Amino acid sequence: MRVQPGMKLTLADFYTGWDQNKSLREEGKDAVKQRAATIFEDNRAALAEAQELLWADKRYSILVILQGMDTAGKDGTIKHVMSGVNPQGCQVTSFGVPTKDDLDHPFLWRFRKARPRRGEIGIFNRSYYEDVLVPKVHPSILESQQLPPGYGSDAFWETRYEDIRAFERHHHENGTIILKFFLNISKTEQKERLLSRLKIERKQWKFSLSDLTERQYWSHYQAAYEDAMFQTSTEYAPWYIIPADYKWVARTLVADIIVSTISSLDLRYPMVSEERVKELEAALIQLQNE
Repeated sequence: MRVQPGMKLTLADFYTGWDQNKSLREEGKDAVKQRAATIFEDNRAALAEAQELLWADKRYSILVILQGMDTAGKDGTIKHVMSGVNPQGCQVTSFGVPTKDDLDHPFLWRFRKARPRRGEIGIFNRSYYEDVLVPKVHPSILESQQLPPGYGSDAFWETRYEDIRAFERHHHENGTIILKFFLNISKTEQKERLLSRLKIERKQWKFSLSDLTERQYWSHYQAAYEDAMFQTSTEYAPWYIIPADYKWVARTLVADIIVSTISSLDLRYPMVSEERVKELEAALIQLQNE
């Protein structure tokens, strides 16, 4: 599930369902789902507490990056996992097609501006990884981006991967903990979710004809993701491949990894000086005597 540095991978080798191993299959889907629900609720409560401590400690920030094919469940994962978190300490940024202003700057520029401050949890719904995915599948995109000669070559992509590694290393060294999740949905499940958007009236607003167009490039995107994860999964900014055919599985795993990561930090509430303690004691006495 965690992509080790330098690990070559083939996404087709990763199972996307709920029964990842023999013990889960023996337990049965209903039992596994019930256990996952309990774990998820525990983690959601723990995340609310962890966020408060993260905010008080003010030494670290958390950057969660969510990537995946269309319909993989990025929006729903954010909605459910972060539902108990104080909005003041959490920022969600969704990145679409670069604007003209974006294209007048280096490709990491708009993401640098959106990084979380110390004490905050930041979530990128899609991210700078789109710039080593979409243009790689559709090279013609690069032609309109005012790039120097050599764009689209192997050296060009190597430089972008190197820039991403350096970008993530810089932020890690300055206290930003980066967690990258690829919601791994099967092509069969994507078809079912697209059909659902077409057939159910309240979901039709979610459907875009571009979803069908991009679906034709499924294998190309899988290869682009495999390259990106091989090039950029590091000890300081790991990739996690999350089985996402069942939304409750993906949400439980993402929540558990975020909580476990924050809990592993040496977070603590600020120390209160003796002088401050005396001030607080005096304030307490004053209030009690009113």
